[in-house]
Amino acid sequence: MRPFSLRSLWPLCVLLAAFAVTTAVYWPGLYGGFLFDDYPNIVDNHGLQIRDASVPSLTRAALSSPSSEFKRALASLSFAANYRATGLEPYWMKLTNLLIHLLNGLLVFFLTRLLLRSADPRSFAGAGGTDGWAPPTTADDARRIGIVAALVTGAWMLLPINLTGVLYVVQRMESMANAFVLLGLIGYVASRRHMLAPMPTRDGAADPPSPDASGEPAAGLEHHPPARDSLSSQAGSHRSRNGFIGCVVSIILPAGFGVLAKETAVMLPLYAVLIEWALFRFTSVRRCDTPRLPAGTAPRQDTAAGSPAPARADRRLIALFCLVLVLPIIAGLAWLLPSLLRASAWATRDFTLGTRLLSEARIVVDYIGWTLLPTPHALSFYHDDFNVSTGVLSPWTTLACMLVLAALVAFAVWVRKRRPLVALGIALFLGCQLLTGTILPLELIYEHRNYFASYGLLLAIVPLLAAPPPRGWSLSALVRSDGDTPTAGTSDDDAHALPMALPRYVLLGGLLLFWTALTGVTAYAWGDPLRLAEDLAQRAPDSPRAQYELGRTYIIYSHYDPASPFTRLAYAPLERSAALPDSSILPEQALIFMNARMHLPLKDAWWDSMIAKLKAHPPGVQDESSLGALTQCARSGGCDLPKARMMEAFMAALAHPHPGPRLLATYGDYAWNVLEDHALGLRMTEEAVKTSPNEPAYQITLIRMLVVQGRTADARAALQRLATLNIGGRLDGSLDELRKLIEQR
Repeated sequence: MRPFSLRSLWPLCVLLAAFAVTTAVYWPGLYGGFLFDDYPNIVDNHGLQIRDASVPSLTRAALSSPSSEFKRALASLSFAANYRATGLEPYWMKLTNLLIHLLNGLLVFFLTRLLLRSADPRSFAGAGGTDGWAPPTTADDARRIGIVAALVTGAWMLLPINLTGVLYVVQRMESMANAFVLLGLIGYVASRRHMLAPMPTRDGAADPPSPDASGEPAAGLEHHPPARDSLSSQAGSHRSRNGFIGCVVSIILPAGFGVLAKETAVMLPLYAVLIEWALFRFTSVRRCDTPRLPAGTAPRQDTAAGSPAPARADRRLIALFCLVLVLPIIAGLAWLLPSLLRASAWATRDFTLGTRLLSEARIVVDYIGWTLLPTPHALSFYHDDFNVSTGVLSPWTTLACMLVLAALVAFAVWVRKRRPLVALGIALFLGCQLLTGTILPLELIYEHRNYFASYGLLLAIVPLLAAPPPRGWSLSALVRSDGDTPTAGTSDDDAHALPMALPRYVLLGGLLLFWTALTGVTAYAWGDPLRLAEDLAQRAPDSPRAQYELGRTYIIYSHYDPASPFTRLAYAPLERSAALPDSSILPEQALIFMNARMHLPLKDAWWDSMIAKLKAHPPGVQDESSLGALTQCARSGGCDLPKARMMEAFMAALAHPHPGPRLLATYGDYAWNVLEDHALGLRMTEEAVKTSPNEPAYQITLIRMLVVQGRTADARAALQRLATLNIGGRLDGSLDELRKLIEQR
């Protein structure tokens, strides 16, 4: 047992300081408001705004997310819990996000410490570890590893690119999913270390490791007396079996729970296989101590002191990754590719599968810069002003970035044996981009997609910057309380050492200060909706969304008062947004909505621009939301909108093939309630139900329409179809209300 030393508390002190600084930096941002996708997912999502904790209410909340067909039930339930406790108050939701971020920081610390230990082969020597958590060989090693892990943790928590994972409320989905990913990786690495740890013998020395997956002893090891060999083999087999079970559980269970927060948790098996590739090499035997040899026998060269014994790949691990990684990839591609190869899958995007892949090469390289050396204009939140790559040389940076990514892959392979953590960090960063940066028709850029990927870059860089010098001085000099300078022969050896220690430490300190300052400045802007809108509009002057959000914020602050100074300020950014390339109809809708609410004239140019955009491309989510907002305002009587112009807009949107159910339902709503054309409204609602038969809202509207028209038999049949969607009693209230409505007729 090592004697207690105050110096051993330094890792804990660094870690606590990182938590304190992170909390202080983010605290001003907690006072901000909701933003962008927060509205459809939280503010306007009445399904998660529960009044009680009954099973039907919780089920309705769990299945309420419009973001994904998989519904992300766990994240939705967390939003529902926030609403149940404090209502639609963004402060408490952001505070919950911050607590999750701090929890993830703690998990990052544990994972990093395990990876640092696993990258050091001495941690598997017979130095007293018998539970799979073999400690480093000296107290200096333990302190060095703890400090480096705390520095990685602090840097990750303070990276500016990770801010949206905290202050952008809806991205709790991302942070929650990655909490399970980190937990799973911790369990996996600990289980693998358990499989690889040497066995103690009766005399207290480290026994040779257990047989490999084939059941045969590793080559070059002596044969001990039968009784002792039998006990050692049985204990080794038991340890190996338990460790493997831990690996299986650590991959399957966290991934299963994580996808209930967001689908990115499915990347857990890939991260685990990358750790295997970089550190463990898929073996169940790892040895760095000298094996016992019969008296008078010279040691073989491949089993000399300090060299690992030969070991074959563990077939169980290979089978595991075939089941949890290879087969799901094959099944997923077989399911997705046929639809992704159809042009209709990309109809609502301004890019195709080919141009997306070309563009993502530039974007992934941009992510590296935005993570390590970001600028305010780079981290602008809105990136809809990105110019899509149309060819390998259009622009020329496409080819350059493709070469950079290829060079990174080659470098990771080349450096794996000498600096495995560098290889692992690069692999984790690039692997993280495979889901959101390849073939799925998602939006091209989001900063929060780097919430885990940024950890890979820090894992590759921070341990290098914090490494001790080769001789005569070590990192422990920074934490010595007696002021003594160690001499040659310290615990830090050339495996961890790098030259130019002082410049590296200065660079690391400078990066930490820079990241902290930029995150603090940005968090301060996020603390006030108007300040944030103005800041983001300045960061991205050519972003239609940024300019629209600024104009929209001015409208909110105007309270629809024509005399308000904010009313005059709203026009310029909205008209600028409308004029920018690839803009949606959101700015035109906002201009029309604002003036109609305030009974001011509506410009024909706004209508013409909106209709032209709807004719030019199939309506996207923002376009459908805009038409829905105008319909709701006209239906409520708050806006006096010219019916002829509204019909032009709807006809332009519906002229494209395969209109979406939301657009059909919105047009049905407008026809029924504004045009008072019940036949048209009913027909459009029926089309919406056919297009999306699993969406209860459309069926509820259809039943109400049928009841009003006196078609009670059809209404009862529709009610029976709706009842099949009543999972967990989530539609009990609606079904009871509709039954009473039918009975009254």
